[in-house]
Amino acid sequence: QVQVVESGGGLVQTGGSLRLSCAASGSIFSIDAMGWYRQAPGKQRELVARIISTGSSNYADSVKGRFTISRDNAKNTVYLQMNSLKPEDTAIYYCNADIRTTIFSRRDYWGRGTQVTVSS
Repeated sequence: QVQVVESGGGLVQTGGSLRLSCAASGSIFSIDAMGWYRQAPGKQRELVARIISTGSSNYADSVKGRFTISRDNAKNTVYLQMNSLKPEDTAIYYCNADIRTTIFSRRDYWGRGTQVTVSS
């Protein structure tokens, strides 16, 4: 079974930085895309950043210029470097991966989330 596990969350002050990691493991044929989503209390889950197999990436407008998504294909791992953090970045951050377990089977896998709290 495929697993997606996040790490790197924590408590930081406004203006600080964190780097989140997400590692996929299991019966993986290929990974078409990996991304980060977040959900704050009382709000809907939203896309933060996403990177596809070609290396192209996109970001939510609210994080452009502050966050950078990257990947290590050999480790099936995606990272989110978060700089200049703001209190409004406080949320649970979830990793999402579009994974093929066979060439014919593709689906989304979600991690359980990691808490990011930015104090003011």
